[in-house]
Parts: sequence; structure tokens; C-alpha cells
Amino acid sequence: MENDQNARREPLRAGESWPLAARRLLTRREVSADGRAVFGTGDPTWEGFYRDRWSHDKVVRSTHGVNCTGSCSWMVYVKDGIITWEHQATDYPSIGTDCPEYEPRGCPRGASFSWYTYSPSRVRYPYVRGALLKLWREARKRLGDPVAAWAEITSDPAKARAYKRARGKGGLVRADWDEVSELIAAAQVHTVKEYGPDRVAGFSPIPAMSMASFAAGARFHSLIGGTLLSFYDWYADLPIASPQVFGDQTDVPEAADWWNAGYLIMWGSNIPVTRTPDAHFLTETRYNGTKVVAVSPDYADNVKHADEWLAPHPGTDGALAMAMGHVILREFLVDREVPYFQDYLRTFTDAPFLVTLREHDRGLVPDGFLTAADLGLDGEENAESKTVLLDRATGEPVVPGGSLGFRWGEAGRGRWNLELGDTVPELSLLERAEDTAEVALPRFDEGTTEGGSFMVRGVPVRRIGGRLVTTVFDLMLAQYGVHRPGLPGSWPSSYEDASEPYTPAWQETITSVPAGQAARIAREFARNAERTQGRSMIALGAGTNHWFHSDTIYRAFLALTTMTGCQGVNGGGWAHYVGQEKVRP
Repeated sequence: MENDQNARREPLRAGESWPLAARRLLTRREVSADGRAVFGTGDPTWEGFYRDRWSHDKVVRSTHGVNCTGSCSWMVYVKDGIITWEHQATDYPSIGTDCPEYEPRGCPRGASFSWYTYSPSRVRYPYVRGALLKLWREARKRLGDPVAAWAEITSDPAKARAYKRARGKGGLVRADWDEVSELIAAAQVHTVKEYGPDRVAGFSPIPAMSMASFAAGARFHSLIGGTLLSFYDWYADLPIASPQVFGDQTDVPEAADWWNAGYLIMWGSNIPVTRTPDAHFLTETRYNGTKVVAVSPDYADNVKHADEWLAPHPGTDGALAMAMGHVILREFLVDREVPYFQDYLRTFTDAPFLVTLREHDRGLVPDGFLTAADLGLDGEENAESKTVLLDRATGEPVVPGGSLGFRWGEAGRGRWNLELGDTVPELSLLERAEDTAEVALPRFDEGTTEGGSFMVRGVPVRRIGGRLVTTVFDLMLAQYGVHRPGLPGSWPSSYEDASEPYTPAWQETITSVPAGQAARIAREFARNAERTQGRSMIALGAGTNHWFHSDTIYRAFLALTTMTGCQGVNGGGWAHYVGQEKVRP
């Protein structure tokens, strides 16, 4: 035995370092000649570790409430009430042979979720500021009535100041659920009695985190007459341009529709990171020949999946989008009139509707829509909310169905669809104009906010119903700086003119994106939409939301998908990065 031990402790072998020698000398297992491998033959200990993880009592289907709209389906293996293992479910229904399947869905964050569940740093109990809890316990014991206790604490300036000053300074102490529940209930009862139920505001988890929790919180506040705040109010995550333009929050296609795109721009959306379980659709659509463009200030994780990268300075995306719109309007709706784009704008947008112009200290400015009431149709229900356009064949004003006045009237109940019938809306007044007018339009690139800065550009006008009017389309061309013969005002001379908004050269001075690249991407986006009848897509994310006036930035994106007839087309339009809120929960 002694000889055997001496043999195991032989000096360093040729070429062997002390760390490798230590591995050989400090174990009874077989060590390879080079000291780099240890063989545990006949030792089942390590196998037992993995076998124990599979000794489950039951398997439960679940998902992970990690503020993710993925809603991935997972099989959770449970032993004695403890999660031992998780595995991606593989029984999703097929979505057809013409598209990749959804499964397997999941991400590393979900696969490791049980680690968070049993993490020693997880908060398992309620905590209250020590200063507040001390005041509460004393008042509660002395008065006996929890509502009276809370009223005393909040009405006493010294006591209220004491617990409010403790905010942000730590000092949280553990309490029990019964005590905290009573404190919260007492505070709400007192607030309702003293100030009214609408002064109780609640912040409930979003459905993406837990549908049951959201429903419980929303229902509670509805029942007491309180005010429910959404998480969007806190995170600035909601693309508020969406309800402004479409009336819906994030009503977008599911992630599988990325596969149908013919041209896909990721704009402010880091899909591999924020849409991990669905990112394969982005990767796979390139096998269709889809070009993928990434717009990101930094070399983010999604950029490596793109064929081309545009890197504007942070927060300048709106300038890039406006310049792209300038190119699309010039090349596809003015210099060359693409029938598909024109028909789409006439049928599904407000581009042909008439807008009144009014006097301002800077000249004429756009005002409200011309309505049926302006035409003297006051006897018609909700006439002031029914917008007007011109019939291309006759040049006469028409009040088409589908506007708000039809939606909220008895006569339009169930019949407020936008059905134009034989009417073909006139997009522009250029050929029917009685005159032209210079309109003062705001610009925001000169650093002035008080009083504003304006550019003066001309539009064709007519007088209808006693009011001077032009179309939304004419105003849009003026705003984007797309000049047409005969119109007065200050216009860009070319794409290379950086002195006038919103040319490719102008945006380069703001974003740093080369003017030629911006124009080319816009041209490719529109050409693809023309060839595919609208299958150009912009996958938008919160990266472009966290800026002042982000709604105007977002609306510049939505204008691109609208003027090219992509919105509402499979494989086209606006695809927000939270696009799974309503699919397969």
C-alpha cells in the first residue's frame, strides 16, 4: 500500500505543470497521461444527480410571467411541489405547410425561470417602510379602527412628513400579509370616503405578465370606481401613434407574418433579444429572398441578422423616416403614379379628404376637416362629424360612409363601413384648383420651440361651402417638400439640398445616415411594395419610443407603410415588437 502511494506521488512528469500534477496526485480516479482528463469509472454519483431531477411526481403545463408577450408553452416537472425541470412543449398546432412552425418556443430566460423562483434574493413577504409601520401599529392599537388609524396618520402633518421622508432611503421591514392587506384596504376606504373613488389609482400587471392578475386588479378598480393605470403609462412603451392613427393600441400581425414579408426593416426592435422565441421567423424569411434592414444607433444583437445597417444618432429616427417618405412620394406618387398606391390611398386613408385653411398671423394654416355641416347638410345626423371628399369623375363634393358621424349615429348603426360605391375619390386638387395658396407649415429642426419655426409651401385650393380647402394628400406633399409645377413657396431643389426639410441630404445632417443610402432604402421598400402589392414591413420597437414627441416619430414610420399600401396586408405594414399579446396564450 505504501509503495502504491509513493507511486502515485511520483515527481512531475515530462512537460507536466503543477496544476495538472495536482489533479493527478489529489484524486484516486484514473487520470489520463497528459493530466487533462479524469475518468470516474464505476462511480454513479454524477448520474444520480441527473436522475433525481427527472424523478418528478407530475408534469404541469405553464408559461413564464416575466413581462414577456411570448406566452411560450412549457412542460414543468414537479417533485413534492418543487419545480425540478422545465421543457419546451412540442404540441403546438400546425400553422400550415407554407410557413415554418412556431415550436419549439422558449428562450434561456424561460428555461432558467425556476432558478428565479427559488432564488434566495426573491422577495417572498411584504415589506413596509419602518417609519410608516411604526406609526400604523401604534395608531391601529390605540384607535381600534383601521380606517381611523390611517386617517390620523395622513391628516397629521408631522406624521405624514415622517413616513414620506423615508421614501427612497431603504428602511423596509418585513410585515405579514394580514397586516399589510388591512393597511392597504384602510387607505383605500379612507381615500374613497374623503376624496371620492376616482382618486384611487391602481397599477396592475399587464396581461403579458399574468392575465389572471391583470383581470383581478382591473376588475377591483372598476368595481370601486377607481382609476386603472396601465404599465404603458410608466414605461413609455406604448406606441401612442397607433391609437392616434388606427384607433387600436398594438393591433399588429403575429410574428409568423414576418415570414411573409418581401422587405423587412427592423426599426428600434432588437428581435433576437425581445422576441427570442419568434426570432427564427426573421432568420427564415431570408430564405425567401427577403431583404432585412436594421435601423439601430449601435451594433445591436439584431444587426448581425440584417443585410444592411442604418445607424442614425439616437432619437433622430423621425428625420430619417421623413426623408424616406420624401423619396417615396416623389418617385412613386408624383413623378410616376403607381396605381396600387393611389388606389390604396383613395380607399383606405384620409388622403383624399378636404381640409379647411384658416388665417393665422403667419398666413394660412391647415384647420379642421370640411364636414357635411359646412355643406349646409345640418339636417343630416351628426353632420359635423362626417368628412367630405371630391368625386374624381364629377368634381363634386361627396360625403362617403365610414367616418365618425356614421359610427355613432342611429342611421349608421351596423352600416358604417367605408363603402365608396361608384365614387372614386380625388387625391389632389392640382387639376381642379381654382387657385393656389401658400400655407405655413411647422418645422422642428431649427432648435426653436417658443413661437415655432415655419416653412411656407404652396397647395392647390378650391372654395367649397364658403371655405378655402385642399386635400390631405396635397398638404402631405407640401409638408414633405415634394414640389409640383405651378405651386408657390420655398421648396428643395433636389435630394442633395440640405437647406430644406425633408430631403435625404437634410436628414444626413441630423442622423449621419448617408443621403444616398437613405434614398436607396426608401426606393427599395416602395419598389418591393409595388411588386408584391404591399408586402413591405417595418418591425417597430420601443427603442424609438423613449423620446420627447415619440408619437410624431412613430407616425412618420406609419406613413411609410400607409403611402405604399402595406398596412393590413399579410407580410406588410407595421409589426410592433409586442405582437403576441392576442395569439395562443
